[in-house]
Amino acid sequence: MEIGRRIREVREARNISQKELAEKISMDPSQYSKIERGKVMPTLNQTMEISSIFNISVDSLIHNKFYSESYDEKVDNPGIVAESISSYGTKSIPLLPLDAFAGAGGSNVDGVDFAQIEERYDVPLFYNIKVDFMINVRGSSMYPKYSSGDVVACRMVDDLLFVQWNKIYVLDTISQGVIMKRLKKSNIKENVICKSDNSEYDDFEVPMSDIRNIALVVGSVRLE
Repeated sequence: MEIGRRIREVREARNISQKELAEKISMDPSQYSKIERGKVMPTLNQTMEISSIFNISVDSLIHNKFYSESYDEKVDNPGIVAESISSYGTKSIPLLPLDAFAGAGGSNVDGVDFAQIEERYDVPLFYNIKVDFMINVRGSSMYPKYSSGDVVACRMVDDLLFVQWNKIYVLDTISQGVIMKRLKKSNIKENVICKSDNSEYDDFEVPMSDIRNIALVVGSVRLE
């Protein structure tokens, strides 16, 4: 059932766990999970409650349409409206010109200055979470979590001490350029393990000194 998939996508973009959302709508978590897996349809009241929690209309949730606050125009999945920084203000999110090479290091090894990116987009899906920038995914090493062509939303991490193990990050590295990997703790104190979700790709280690910028992936936009 499409609505279950859409609820899951918006919930994950909002950084809300299944358990949290189930509690908010007074539903047993095991029963709620059946909605996201397409086993059962949510009731009208449940759909209205979920839409209210996500701060989007029921129509947006059911028909996968999202609306810009500043414009009346409607855009299909995922609701991205391109506008300049001056006309859209603080909610616009920069889209990095570099791709996150999921599976291969990029050839551009220059440092990324996120603050200087002029191409920005307004994404209603990310209004309620902190997003510093978006970046395109290329390659299949993070499949099935992310596919080539997806756009991931990222939040900058100020210090490697705050890295959460087993989460997916975008790394701006000296040796390999911009890559997106799931990070694991290494037995070597000065290194981190970069792991792909696709089992066809081997894990590898990167020295922390090789990482210039790091950002946590907090959401995604899947283009179909």
